[in-house]
Amino acid sequence: MRGRVHPVTGSRRRRPAGTGLLTALVAGGLIAGLVVAGPALTAATGGDPAAGDPAAPGAAPPGTAAAPPGPPDCAPMVAALSPRDRLAQRLMVGVDASDPAGARAIVAGSQVGGVFLGGNKTALLQDDRMQPLQDASRTPLAAAVDEEGGRVQRIDELDGDIPSARQMAASNTPEQVTEIARKRAGQLKARGVTWNLAPSVDVSDQARASVIGDRSFSDDPDTATRYAQAWAEGQQAGGVYGVLKHFPGHGEGSGDSHEGSVSTPPLAELEKRDLTPYAALVGPGKPLDGRIGVMLGHLEVPGLTGGNPTSVDPAAYRLLREQYRFDGVVMTDDLGAMKAITDRFGLAEATTRALSAGADIALFSNVTPVAPLLDAAEQALGSGRIPAQANDVAAARVLESKALCSRR
Repeated sequence: MRGRVHPVTGSRRRRPAGTGLLTALVAGGLIAGLVVAGPALTAATGGDPAAGDPAAPGAAPPGTAAAPPGPPDCAPMVAALSPRDRLAQRLMVGVDASDPAGARAIVAGSQVGGVFLGGNKTALLQDDRMQPLQDASRTPLAAAVDEEGGRVQRIDELDGDIPSARQMAASNTPEQVTEIARKRAGQLKARGVTWNLAPSVDVSDQARASVIGDRSFSDDPDTATRYAQAWAEGQQAGGVYGVLKHFPGHGEGSGDSHEGSVSTPPLAELEKRDLTPYAALVGPGKPLDGRIGVMLGHLEVPGLTGGNPTSVDPAAYRLLREQYRFDGVVMTDDLGAMKAITDRFGLAEATTRALSAGADIALFSNVTPVAPLLDAAEQALGSGRIPAQANDVAAARVLESKALCSRR
């Protein structure tokens, strides 16, 4: 996705996000571990005597604090959602950033897992206007933007301009890029943004203004990997969830998927160059394992998908899951405003194809009625086209990515 917006200035106060599902689970005893008092408190109030007795079996040694409870298990949280609401968690839909009331109505009516703020208006990022969206959601909402720097920014007129990825890599050390990303993430978070669909790990020497162009850190795979990791770690330190894109590599694509079909070199060629960042950064034991999502582009890859876009082809998801052993959230690129998809499928069919192929999240940048998307997905779930178990696993991944629970 691309574009540049020019928001107007504003400020934001943070309040707690909507926690309807969490409150219900606590009340039902499913995540009671979140509200267990520490040993000092129970001893002081006449609670469990074992908690304050150093001689009691299993008691903490004197002078040590009890370990804080870990995040709750995702399985009860998924079970507390209806099948339709589990599907809704798997949608990230566009909202009109100039229409806070309309955006809130979309969230309240659909209970989607996330919203995307695109376009050229940014009223939602001013004066605490994101909070009503959170309040309208029974489960804390992922609020996402594209904030890569350069020509892909959302808050440059609010909080200052940052360079493009290519400029950053040419002029800054990885440590400096980490700090740029950390600061930017803090600014996004202060405005109610919780996800940034960045960084791009595409390896490209395309001209600056081409579809990837200066959105790529470098045409050298190792340099692109190093700087993408630096950005991702800074972004995480600033409190915003990131997404690597565009798997399996848009840097040598034949065109712009906003405008039509795009093909890449054969898979064997991508593995030598474009897939290097994924091999280095995600999967067990890799630097970003468990800390970031991956976005699939709309790319036709000879030797992998043939004439199908990767975002709706099961082979692309199997490649990421099995060869690269990635177990985090996988999302599509925009299904609603990119002709590589819309020239072939209606919005509901694109959603169903993506979710059944293996996407955890189907992304739409444009404002579109959500009910037909959910109706089609619910029908596919009922017929087995979207397997029920796979739907539960995907919903759990989404909840985990929002730091609501743990699958491990």
